[in-house]
Amino acid sequence: MIQSGILNPLVLHLLARIRHTNLLVIADWAFPYFPEIETVDISLTQDIPTVLDLVELLKPNFKICRIVQAEEFLTTNPSSTIQTFDSCFAGYPGAQVERIPHERFKTMVPSAIGLIRTGDTTKYGNLILESV
Repeated sequence: MIQSGILNPLVLHLLARIRHTNLLVIADWAFPYFPEIETVDISLTQDIPTVLDLVELLKPNFKICRIVQAEEFLTTNPSSTIQTFDSCFAGYPGAQVERIPHERFKTMVPSAIGLIRTGDTTKYGNLILESV
């Protein structure tokens, strides 16, 4: 029985299928549904869990080479929120952070292996993670 790290079997099943250069979307509570990709919803209530809660849990086993986020994130959030996200990203040495228009971000989603929806309420805090 798994006793630490990610315990949710649906999240583990999704993560186990991600290979070299595959994409994984980590989204907030209001992110649109994309019927063409698997969605695992782990939201419980507002901000439980957050996008960064999940990103932190991924660190031991999920190697990332690129993090994509909407550029609108930078103009709609306080500097403390931006700094918190950037600090979390620093935990993935060598991963490039790319901020693109939100509309372009959404066009990338259907090519992902899956999407994990959280309870996060951070404006434009959604991420696309590209595996190494």
